[in-house]
Amino acid sequence: MDAAAGCKKLGPDDLLITWKCPIYRIKLSYSKQEWAKLPEELILRQIKVTINNPGFRTYELYNITTLLDPAQYLAQELADLYFKRWDVELLFLDIKTTMGMDVLRCQSPDIISKEIIMHFIANNCVRRLMYEAAKAADIAVRVVSSKGSLQALRNWEPHLNQAKVSKAECYRLIGDLYEAMTNRPIRQRPGRSEPLCIRRRPKSYQLLTAPRHEMKEIPHRNRYHAKKA
Repeated sequence: MDAAAGCKKLGPDDLLITWKCPIYRIKLSYSKQEWAKLPEELILRQIKVTINNPGFRTYELYNITTLLDPAQYLAQELADLYFKRWDVELLFLDIKTTMGMDVLRCQSPDIISKEIIMHFIANNCVRRLMYEAAKAADIAVRVVSSKGSLQALRNWEPHLNQAKVSKAECYRLIGDLYEAMTNRPIRQRPGRSEPLCIRRRPKSYQLLTAPRHEMKEIPHRNRYHAKKA
């Protein structure tokens, strides 16, 4: 990306650039009134990032941001933050799949809202335990497995909820729980592709669109055979 004229260099591969307001076209997603409210130009910060992972070709990319202060927002910290963007998608995947929120079973909007809130509360509780376990093990919380932590919590929960467990025994069980949550940290693989794809081919069953006693089953497609020529 070429920097606009009159840019200011903030450091190595770090400079301020000017973006001009785009010319209005009918195909734009906003109206002409909204376009008229846009500023004539924007001062942005362009950071050049060089990716050099072992086993991969070296390539370059540019981060464009409105965080203009180079002293408060270091260029390397912004570059590192860019590579953590995929964690956001994985967190959504943990909430939907690991926490079982991919299928909502309630029907009314009010109850569905409560169901989603309960999933968020449970997710925050598990995340808090992951944070405390990572702090005790002196590792980054992002390498603690969400699914492994949930499985460990389910295994330890019957022992922690016993009425006769002393405070010392409870602390010992919590320490064992933290150790089980962090004994297998997720191995970081820089440059690995993480496409959101389905690994297994879905079954060719029809959807349940009516009560079971009214539903008529369509013959399974694998019972049909191609006609001979």
